[in-house]
Amino acid sequence: MWSVVTTRRDPAGQDRTDRDGRTPDGGDDAQVPGRRARTPAQVPPAGWWQVTRRAWAEAKADNVPILAGGVAFFAFLALFPALIAAITVYGLVADPAQVGDQVDRLAAILPAAARPIVADQLGAVSSAGTGALGVGLVVSLLAALWSASAGTMNLIRATNLAYDEEETRGFLRLRGTALGLTLAAIVFVLLAVALVAAMPAVFEAVGLGGAGLVVAQVVRWVLLVVLVVVALAVVYRVAPDRDAPKFRWVSVGAVVATVLWLVGSIVFSVYVDNFGSYNKTYGALAGAVVLLLWLYLTSYIVLLGAEINAESERQTARDTTRGPAEPMGARGADAADTVAGEPRRARSRA
Repeated sequence: MWSVVTTRRDPAGQDRTDRDGRTPDGGDDAQVPGRRARTPAQVPPAGWWQVTRRAWAEAKADNVPILAGGVAFFAFLALFPALIAAITVYGLVADPAQVGDQVDRLAAILPAAARPIVADQLGAVSSAGTGALGVGLVVSLLAALWSASAGTMNLIRATNLAYDEEETRGFLRLRGTALGLTLAAIVFVLLAVALVAAMPAVFEAVGLGGAGLVVAQVVRWVLLVVLVVVALAVVYRVAPDRDAPKFRWVSVGAVVATVLWLVGSIVFSVYVDNFGSYNKTYGALAGAVVLLLWLYLTSYIVLLGAEINAESERQTARDTTRGPAEPMGARGADAADTVAGEPRRARSRA
């Protein structure tokens, strides 16, 4: 039975706890700081400390290091079909040969040993010319998307495990979700390329001075970081088989994952370029090995962001899913139907 507790509302319209520190549904704010939070910003530092500890423990319990290895492997296989699809789409509006120079700039975050693999593949695809790409546009694009979506399927399975969800979607719906996310990733890359390619021309046309040019360059890279955050938030919201969370409840993991990914990529690149001995150990395979390790690092961080999002939802008793507020057990999401440290409630799924 649910305990019945009389509550009052403060001038701001938020529920107030009784003198014993318990919330309207019988929970204890002292044990779960932020239990009544409507947004992540309302969770106090003590609550975020609990979220961090649980997310790290869950990452170990869910075997995220092993999951990241699988996601990285299939991402490696899907990378080149995705590049083919991206260049095919790019060829509709511009010369595909131009994409190589722009992607080289974006690939600067990769270790130097891994860049030639991407550059060589881009050169091989773009050398086909706009005519060849135009004739086989539909067939090549669909084939490339289908192949690339296999990697996305593994990311979907991994995020389900991070959110403690079981996959119940049918084949067509699941594959459609994977194809949609893959296409969204390609659009993201094209937007990033557009920022890198178009912004310098815009700055030159405007005639910015020295200081203005520096500020504009900073703004360009800030926009790229924002694009990464938005892309990760979309993955966390769409990939798991659950009622979609509000964007505010996937933003924290997206921001943390983006920061960790940028820092981790830079540190990894510096290590490989200056201290690593992959060329001596792996010879001609060094570039592929380094790229696979970078994909592993990326996959691990993305899944860790999913764990952070799931545990942040468990820090509040409020409904974190989109739509009208539902009671616990009727929200269609394990993370939303559970409060940290409390018994799991029976769930009903629409």
